Amino acid sequence: RLDIYLLAQKWRALLKKTRLKQLQPNEYNSGTFSLSNLGMFGVDRFDAILPPGQGAIMAVGASRPTVIADKDGFFSIKNEMLVNVTADHRIIYGADLAAFLQTFAKIVEDPESLTL
Repeated sequence: RLDIYLLAQKWRALLKKTRLKQLQPNEYNSGTFSLSNLGMFGVDRFDAILPPGQGAIMAVGASRPTVIADKDGFFSIKNEMLVNVTADHRIIYGADLAAFLQTFAKIVEDPESLTL
């Protein structure tokens, strides 16, 4: 198991190797969860197709300013990002995936919570 800091270090190292075209097949052929980020190209929403052998793939859209009503009925403009997950339910239980998405949303909405 990796903590968030070690995971970030390993991620940076893999990104560097990828950009230098030095990533080896054994470094990318055994994943169980994929991430597809078309948001970086301005795509708001899309459905990602699950690669063979993967348990799930997350589709991340671009964040956009959106009018949001808070719990008291007041309106404000906040950034909203649409995320969805395609999963093989033979591998991943839907309720566990829903709990993961709730946790993911909380972290994205309040990244400082990772430091508590």
